[in-house]
Amino acid sequence: MNKYLLLDSGTLTPQGLDSVRLEICEMKKDIMHTPFFTEDYFREPARRWEVRIDNGYPNVIYDPAERIYRCYYTLCTYDPASANTPLSERKITHYEPLPGRITSLAYAESRDGVMWYKPALGLVSFEGNTENNLLFLHAHGTGVFLDEREEDPKKRYKLVTKVEGPDESGFMAVNFSEDGIHWGEMVPWPEHNPRADSHNFVFRDERDGTFRLITRTWKNGVRISVMSESRDFIRWSEPVEILRGRRFSAQVYSMPVFQYEGLYLGLPSVFHEGDRSSDDFDTVDCELAFAAEPEHFDWVCPGSPVIRRGKGRYPEEFDCGCIFASAPVEIDGQMWVYYMGGNGQHSDFRESSLGRASFDQDKLAFYTAVDREKRGLLTTAAFRFFGEDLEVLAEMGEQGYLEAALCTKWNRPIEGFGYAECEILPGEGGYYKIHFKNRNIQDWGQHPVLISLRFQDCRIYAFRGALELQSPKYG
Repeated sequence: MNKYLLLDSGTLTPQGLDSVRLEICEMKKDIMHTPFFTEDYFREPARRWEVRIDNGYPNVIYDPAERIYRCYYTLCTYDPASANTPLSERKITHYEPLPGRITSLAYAESRDGVMWYKPALGLVSFEGNTENNLLFLHAHGTGVFLDEREEDPKKRYKLVTKVEGPDESGFMAVNFSEDGIHWGEMVPWPEHNPRADSHNFVFRDERDGTFRLITRTWKNGVRISVMSESRDFIRWSEPVEILRGRRFSAQVYSMPVFQYEGLYLGLPSVFHEGDRSSDDFDTVDCELAFAAEPEHFDWVCPGSPVIRRGKGRYPEEFDCGCIFASAPVEIDGQMWVYYMGGNGQHSDFRESSLGRASFDQDKLAFYTAVDREKRGLLTTAAFRFFGEDLEVLAEMGEQGYLEAALCTKWNRPIEGFGYAECEILPGEGGYYKIHFKNRNIQDWGQHPVLISLRFQDCRIYAFRGALELQSPKYG
């Protein structure tokens, strides 16, 4: 049985859409438990190396062998502007970073994904003491992942980072670890040195085993998302653009990526500049992007956050200013996205904390009628059936209904497979079974068909069944 999310434009025939729109499903924040932890520079006891978490760029990973959740996050270990400005003065003072800031990599862990601890690792000396949770100094935007396909146990954990020297020089590097805590020496890239002062998010492609790095550079004065590839994790290709925002007002700051139901899904942090009078100026939202192939991403619903910022201004809700996400992890059947939320504008004073939000499987975006009191039409691209199963993931309101037809063209139902012959039967997990009264789907043979859905007061998320996409326009 194959599954297709309707947020993927390649699954639809645009000529066969009428009075419908695509909407994002905002993730549900864990307001009961979050924030899990925050900056501790001004707390007791003080963690003096945690002077400003800034964007955080979290990498949250579950290690099934150790049954533990790990969080790797970037922070400023040296930042005089933050250290010398107490919390009580930050509402009346603007943040102006001074030269010499040091960014580093820190570590936290949890057994249940809720109670998080910052263990004293004893690995890095800070102000003459190793009782801290630091893994590296001078590491910017580190991406960490657990490579479960790696045969060498000493390389189970891998990272990519920008190593920044005291003279503001920098180079890209990789590293390896068996347990995710004890790492070797940094291995510089033999070639290419992108700006990469962002989340250097790295993962192994489930399709072909390629290592992919998503980072950030600039073109024409705006931030863009770029990708490098590697087969051995040492030699990386020259970065190429994969996603661009909407000029100054919506720039791609960083983008964790995960693979889901045959797609690449991105959680880009979108930075707003270009209009100082805008309520969103100097804030960062988290949106949703998708790709059928990793070389080019598109926006799902441009301008619609998938994790909504909190309300208010500094220093109100912990995530009212900025959101930087990690890739999702599954906990007890629920998909959770951990993120660093900042409680102020990006370029001003803000304290960042770890939060999380969840989404229901397959429910990331949906089509609905433009007017809930009128009927909408949704038509898929061409599919071939190799069995009888056909189901649609939908939610219907009190006055809602859904009907389906198989068509040779979007407006030409096949005899015996029209709307009048269709029965919609309850299935499992919110899916509805599509059945035709007098004919079997396989009676149509191997000829490609379109699936047309007419509905009212209804949300359509996905469909699944014994079918394969055949459209030559796809890809």
